[in-house]
This record gives sequence, C-alpha cells and structure tokens, in this order.
Amino acid sequence: MIGIKLIIFDLDGTLIHSLPDLIDATNTVRAHFSLPELDAEAVRKLVGQGARSLVQRALPGFPNEAIEEGLSIYIKYNAEHIADKTRLYPGVSETLEQLDQMGVQQAVVSNKNVALCHQVLKQFGVDQYFSAVLGADSLAARKPSPEPVLTLLRHFDVSARQSAIVGDSINDIAAGNGAGIITIGCSYGYGDLSELESAEYVVRDFPAILNLPALKVVK
Repeated sequence: MIGIKLIIFDLDGTLIHSLPDLIDATNTVRAHFSLPELDAEAVRKLVGQGARSLVQRALPGFPNEAIEEGLSIYIKYNAEHIADKTRLYPGVSETLEQLDQMGVQQAVVSNKNVALCHQVLKQFGVDQYFSAVLGADSLAARKPSPEPVLTLLRHFDVSARQSAIVGDSINDIAAGNGAGIITIGCSYGYGDLSELESAEYVVRDFPAILNLPALKVVK
C-alpha cells in the first residue's frame, strides 16, 4: 500500500457543523422576499452545490435579478455570522494536528466561496494545517468535477493513490473518484447515506480516518 501524502477535506458537513448558520442565512434571504422559513431538513437538502445553487433552490421560480439580490444577502450574512452557531466536529483539531505531525499535506476543497473558507478556518484556529484552500470561486470548475482535486495533485506533485479526499456528499466522492484518489465518506455530515455508496470507506466520526487500514501514512 502506497502511503498517503495528501488528504483533501471538504468543509461544511466534514470539518465544521455549519448547518445552523446556513439555516439562518437561507431564511434571512427568504424573509427578504416575504417567504416562510424553511426547517433544518429542507435547508440540509439545499447544501453542497455552493451558495448560488442554494439561493436558486431557496427562491424557486424567482427571476435572475432576485437570485442575484438573494445571493448578495446570503453571502453578506455568512460573512457577518460565519460562526455564530457553527462548530468544529468533535476531534477535528486533534486529528488535523496528528496528521500534521505525521508530515501529511492537508488541503481543503469546498463549494463555499474561498474567502469564507479562509474566514471560518481562521475563526476556529485550524487554518495553519492547510497548505492550500480552494473554494467555489477558485477555479472554473468545482466539485463534483475532479478538476479541483487534479489541480491539487499537480500542486503537491503527488500521485492519485498517494492522496485521499474526505467528505460527506456525492460531490466529494464523485470528485475523488473522477480523479482516481482514495475516497472517504463521512456518514455524520449532511449528505444522505446513499451519496456515499461509491466511497471506498465510510467513517462515523472524524478521528476514525486515522484508523483506516488502507491509510498507511507516510512519515
């Protein structure tokens, strides 16, 4: 087994439990357009394809001008309330620290705008663990396209089977499979379990990624 030199992490639903703040942001947009609030389950189903997609689906039937206005409201709210209710999942800091001590390169690929990614990672004091962060607006393509993953493989000069992606949705697993890297699904996140069916491994909590026998870490 080739040792893992690079682990790529999703953000929302993988490193951070951000759904409560995403619910508030979504309902702030809907309130602006005099729409009733959505419950947690409804918003959960909107998460994962980026802010624009979320706003479009939160404002069904609205014209593009309204979507643009709603997107502006959503991003502004997120920036101002990035971690009001958001928390790191249990064991995230400790696991990232352990991987760092092992010499594993770590990166984030998210469908959240990259400025917000940096903001929330810094807010929780884990930004120093990531040598690269790519957001929805970093490249022309985003997850489920494999392009962000392939970009990082080139950047770190590592092979596909020396790399893994950890995420909670079909977007993460599809991007990883498309790039040929090891895929690890997080069943505790926001995606349905069916979205993780094509992952090579599934973990119930974040620290469990350290215990996967196939993830022999290069020291």
